[in-house]
Amino acid sequence: MKSKNIQGIKIGLFGSLAIVLGNVNAVPLPGGSLDPTTIPKYVSPLVIPPEMPKSNCKNDVKKHDQCTDYNIAVRQFKQQILPKGFPKTKVWGYGSVDEPGIATKGGSFFYPGFTIEAKSNRNISVKWINDLVKKKRKFLPHVLKDTIDQTLHWANPPATNCMDGTNHTDCAVASDKPYKGPVPIVTHVHGAVTNAESDGYPEAWWLPDAKNIPKGYEMSGRLFDDAVGLPNGDDNPGDLGYAIFEYPNKQNETTLWYHDHALGITRLNVYAGLAGFWLIRDDKGQEKYLNLPGPSPRVNDEQGNNPFGKYYEIPLVIQDRSFNKDGSLFYPKHRAFFERIPKKKLKIKFAPETDIAKRWNPEAFFNVMVVNGISWPYLDVDKARYRFRILNGSNSRTLNLALFVVKADGSLGKEIPMWVIGGDQGLLSDVVKVSTGKQELYDDETGTILPTTVDPAQALLIASSERMDIIVDFTNLVTGTKVRMVNTAPDTPFGGFPDFAADPQTTGQVMEFVVGPNYGPEFAHPGKLSLADHALIKPNKARYVSLNEEESSEVCVLIKPDGLILQLQDVIPGPTFKEDCKVAGGVPFAPRQALLGVVDSSGMPIPLLDEAAIAEKKQAWSQNKV
Repeated sequence: MKSKNIQGIKIGLFGSLAIVLGNVNAVPLPGGSLDPTTIPKYVSPLVIPPEMPKSNCKNDVKKHDQCTDYNIAVRQFKQQILPKGFPKTKVWGYGSVDEPGIATKGGSFFYPGFTIEAKSNRNISVKWINDLVKKKRKFLPHVLKDTIDQTLHWANPPATNCMDGTNHTDCAVASDKPYKGPVPIVTHVHGAVTNAESDGYPEAWWLPDAKNIPKGYEMSGRLFDDAVGLPNGDDNPGDLGYAIFEYPNKQNETTLWYHDHALGITRLNVYAGLAGFWLIRDDKGQEKYLNLPGPSPRVNDEQGNNPFGKYYEIPLVIQDRSFNKDGSLFYPKHRAFFERIPKKKLKIKFAPETDIAKRWNPEAFFNVMVVNGISWPYLDVDKARYRFRILNGSNSRTLNLALFVVKADGSLGKEIPMWVIGGDQGLLSDVVKVSTGKQELYDDETGTILPTTVDPAQALLIASSERMDIIVDFTNLVTGTKVRMVNTAPDTPFGGFPDFAADPQTTGQVMEFVVGPNYGPEFAHPGKLSLADHALIKPNKARYVSLNEEESSEVCVLIKPDGLILQLQDVIPGPTFKEDCKVAGGVPFAPRQALLGVVDSSGMPIPLLDEAAIAEKKQAWSQNKV
């Protein structure tokens, strides 16, 4: 087998935080037993995930199986995320069942998943397989032990003991014990225009086709569906361990990503490794027409035998992770982690007795920066322009990225600008040159440069799940120059500038680029690109949504100077709970949960549950301009 190349929202806030953390950089960001400051930086080369192999249909031999464009499974394996000399890490990852080995041994299973290359307006079918099983096909429990909080609205395969007194899937369970059964998955292509049966709704999950599924368990969620069905015309019953989804890709060329979306455990499954890029390209060869940097990794391309080929278009998924000394992933198992206090100091009652979940951390931040599955990597670059497709794949963290030359003494020197050419749903109408505290829009129609007013601390600001399509110019840098990507967004929920910056010794650093002696191909200067004919249509309506962090309606707490959070038991839940809590000298414990919502005519946010009726409808993106 040939070796692989693996290289406008208006925000409304509802409720308030119960605790002011202060300058959290005074102490290292907590995590697992492995101290992040002991992990060497910039000693491991960046891995560039290649294109996902397509199906050869040889594995479609079961009675109900069909040939699809891709046969992609989720499996458990070990990967060298930390530098050599440190233990490998047990992760989950996507891969082709037609090339079943792990990527480091010539297969396709890797964290993050290999990239799916799609053509605009051309259908792709994928068989997504839940293969989280051991030998003899016994199910695997979650790789993040004891982290599944059943008191949240979650998949609930046992289909019993719901808090509403009924027995069904997809509910909050009246038990604070961690779930240890077979793990549900469902894949969602983030940003894709799809039909409902292929969207990957959180309630459309399914379990692996394992031999030891406990009696009485439901094999799939209440919204499980399949785009194709079975050869005999029947629907997929949801107990086969897979679902076939179809994607029309009726979108402009853009950067999407695929990830797990199972109800109540998306954060855990993505943290375990279930994510990858999905790139849509147009039929006209936009990259060649505009002379954008390329090529990108493809199956069986001319670089196929080179473990680190020369690519000038490279996807970068940036995520924060924490580790234990044995190399395992760390994920918190108690709410006290979010509060930054020992468990014994969080003296409150938890669900199902109250509305505060015990194991769920509403926003968790970790202390090691990982890029494409490698901690603090480096990339050798030519003297050329590079195109980077950046995804913030962190669970909670906002990134504020900038590039600086590293001086001989290790300090940071001059800043290297980033040229933003695209975002979540395609190319921009004009290129924007971004550096810290400065943005300049390059209007190709008039040839003018339009400065934009931004906060002095703002650089390339990317929220969780957002994508940025950028060009970086290394052409005129001296051989041996190191360029460091830094992050100055906080190690806490981002509240806007000014905010405390990330720890400069750990989460404030992301990766480095090392400039080599060779000159690469000449690509278009980003300031002269004409993107208008390729960009998305301009919006004709503004829709306002609210992001709401709700506080408890049952737990009133007193916060003592030593950090002890004590529940005031004499404050009884009821219609006057908030006022009673204030009178008692406490505050409602918060945050309880985050909800999307709408904004009313007066500008007030209205939080909505996911079961609420659709509030906003829009037409699909136009494809006529690509």
